[in-house]
Amino acid sequence: MEGVPCLRVSQCHAQQFRTCLQSKGALDPSLCLLKDSDGTVLLPLLPSCLSQLDLQSLRTMVASDSACEIVRSQSPLLSKKKTGRTTGNKLEQILQELLESHGERWTEELRGDLPRSFQRHEDLFLLGDNCFSLPLWKKMGPQLWSAVAKGLGAKRLAKMSKISRDGFRSPVVTMLLGEHSWVKHVDNRIKYEFDITQCMFSAGNITEKLRVAGFDCRGETVVDLYAGIGYFTLPYLVHAGASHLHACEWNPDAVETLQKNLVANGVSDRCTVHQGDNRQLRLCDIADRVNLGLIPSSEDGWPVACRLLKRTTGGILHIHQNVTSVLPNTAAIPAINDATQRVSGKKADREVWQAWADDTANRIASLLKDITGARWITNNQHIEHVKSYAPHVHHIVLDLECRPS
Repeated sequence: MEGVPCLRVSQCHAQQFRTCLQSKGALDPSLCLLKDSDGTVLLPLLPSCLSQLDLQSLRTMVASDSACEIVRSQSPLLSKKKTGRTTGNKLEQILQELLESHGERWTEELRGDLPRSFQRHEDLFLLGDNCFSLPLWKKMGPQLWSAVAKGLGAKRLAKMSKISRDGFRSPVVTMLLGEHSWVKHVDNRIKYEFDITQCMFSAGNITEKLRVAGFDCRGETVVDLYAGIGYFTLPYLVHAGASHLHACEWNPDAVETLQKNLVANGVSDRCTVHQGDNRQLRLCDIADRVNLGLIPSSEDGWPVACRLLKRTTGGILHIHQNVTSVLPNTAAIPAINDATQRVSGKKADREVWQAWADDTANRIASLLKDITGARWITNNQHIEHVKSYAPHVHHIVLDLECRPS
């Protein structure tokens, strides 16, 4: 028996390799990764992609000191469907027993009110707002959350209600079980520590953080206009090697956390934190690169970014945006198949991204002329797709080169 083709990697680089394989469409999404007895991790590969995998390119994308090799696992890799069903069945069984002990019957309505997904932060599980909403759950009292934690294998539980409209995008999170709400994350050897009830952590931005980590910013001054707890600030400093970074953030809780994370990663001496509205920032003509990592739109920060770019040499703007595109009407072509429709949809998406990028480049050039009084040339270097929120709603990043002519 040949076994399952896998990429063997070190545990410390497993997340980065997994992300890279996903972006290349080479990771088998139906199988779970496997931690081997020697401490390495096996990432399941799609057999059809083996011939296209360039291991040297993968190593370069992740880290210069990373190692990987293709092996065939003789150990069984569990199906994700089976593991998910096992977890769901365990939680359902425990809750059913709890309800019966209170003289209540288990129903399909209750089953439909169980969590379908959650975020995991160390031993803390963060539930969404679309579960445990039925009045019957309240009758269970504190026993409910102890039972849920047992079913999920958690020690702490929290529940997200929504994102606050306080202007800071603060999470509205309630602790359900556990003594404290501080959690730690390690992404690409960068340490993030934060209070889950006070600050957001976007795990979906991992591909963009890895891309930023691959930039060469040695000798550059970078400005991060929406720093948060350091999602992009830290990769610029730790891996990209920025000479100095100005981090702007107006949420006081995020500022406090950012400062702790800068110290924890040993880069606080190369970062100046500016608390408050970045539109009031009293800096100009200093930046080689400006990161505008705010969605759904960073447009309010465009004039600030233009003011910050060095007048003599210019620089690069990394502009984040949620862009919505519409699937072409294929109703008039009855013979169209799903594959053709997907290709058509992707093409339509990219056309909308390009149109937005071209319009943005023109508007930035106009802003730069208004601010400096001189003509500037803007060039769309790259459009990066970060993630999708819904069909044809995409978080993208435009790398826009801006140079005085």
